[in-house]
Amino acid sequence: MTEAPLIVVVEDEEHLAQGLLFNLQAEGYRTHHESDGDSALTYLLATKEPIAAIVLDCMLPGQDGFAIARALREAQHYMPILMLTARSRPEDVLEGLEAGADDYLPKPFDLNILLVRIKSLLRRTAWQRPQVSDTAEPEPPPPNAEYAFNHRTIRFDTLELIAPNRITQLTLMEADLLRYLTDREGQIVSRKDILEQVWRVHEDTDTRAIDNFIVRLRRYIEDDPSNPQHLVTVRGVGYRFLANP
Repeated sequence: MTEAPLIVVVEDEEHLAQGLLFNLQAEGYRTHHESDGDSALTYLLATKEPIAAIVLDCMLPGQDGFAIARALREAQHYMPILMLTARSRPEDVLEGLEAGADDYLPKPFDLNILLVRIKSLLRRTAWQRPQVSDTAEPEPPPPNAEYAFNHRTIRFDTLELIAPNRITQLTLMEADLLRYLTDREGQIVSRKDILEQVWRVHEDTDTRAIDNFIVRLRRYIEDDPSNPQHLVTVRGVGYRFLANP
C-alpha cells in the first residue's frame, strides 16, 4: 500500500496552522508542522522522509520563509514550495519566487484554493515518482516534455536542464518560465506577460525580480551568460528566446 504524501506546514499562527493540518489530514495527507524558521530549516535539511510539498509562510520567527527556500534550493532540495504571502505585499511574491518557491497564495486565502494548489503541485511532480503498484494507473507526463537547442535539452517531465558535462535541476517555477519562453520562440515576451501569465501577479509591481530571475536562467542555458545569445533582452519591453541565434 502506498504511503500518503507528506505535507510540511511551516506557519507560526497556531490557529491557522491547526486548521491547515486538520484539513490536509482530512484530505488523506500526512502532515508535519513547524512554527519557527530555525527549527523548520533544521528539520527540512535533516529529515530522510520524502516530502511531497511544503506550505511555507514568508514571515516567521527566526529565519523567514525566503531564507528557508533559498537554503533548501542551495542544498539541492527541490520539493515543491507553496509560499504564503501577505496580501498587501506583492514584493513578497517576487522575493519568494526568486528564492525558489514554486507557487504562492496571498493571505487571507480560501482553504479550498490552497488544497487545489497543493494538488496541482503534486500532480506536476507525480511522474517523477516510481509507480509501486502494478495495478495503479500511471500518471501521464505533460505534453511536449522536452525542448532541445544548442546541445542542451530541457526535460520538463523531470525538471532537468541537460547540457554538456552538466545537469541542472530546475524548480517548477524555473521550468514554467522556460516553457513559456520556448513555446514563444522568437517572439518578444514582455515583463508584464511574465508577471501575469507565469507568476500570476496582477499588480503594478517592480519588475527587477524578473531581471534577476532571467540572470539565473542564463547561467543555465548560455555558453557565456554575460553575453547571452539565446535569452536576449529587448530593451524597455522584456525578453526573447532564440533557439538558433
